Amino acid sequence: MTRKQKRLSVIGGGLFVLAVAAALVLFALQQKIAFFRMPSDIQASDVESESRFRLGGLVEKGSVVRGDGTRISFSVTDHVKSVPVTYDGILPDLFREDQGVVIEGKFMPGGAFVADSVLAKHDENYMPKEVADSLKAKGVWQGGSQQ
Repeated sequence: MTRKQKRLSVIGGGLFVLAVAAALVLFALQQKIAFFRMPSDIQASDVESESRFRLGGLVEKGSVVRGDGTRISFSVTDHVKSVPVTYDGILPDLFREDQGVVIEGKFMPGGAFVADSVLAKHDENYMPKEVADSLKAKGVWQGGSQQ
């Protein structure tokens, strides 16, 4: 083997190892990836697939209903469409009606969105960038500047 052939075989082997490592990482993270949606972006295929994603928007006024223990039901809206959500757990201290939230979970059979984590905005100036951009695009943005 010539020197050039050795160099190419080492480079080719290194690229092969990197490709295999990247494929393994993507395969391992496939179940952890959660895509972001607004209520008006949800299609019937999202409801039927039972795939995990993040739902963002505002907590609809008058929709918060506390159940037994830590169970709570509420609706997330983008002022175009609303999605009913159920959550069993402790809510963030700043969770309240007409405030921005990002909820991670999935639709269960029957169309109920079951959340396993709820994130609320942390002060009067901050809203997650994806939520703010989507609300601005729909013309319902009511906040000031985002950080």
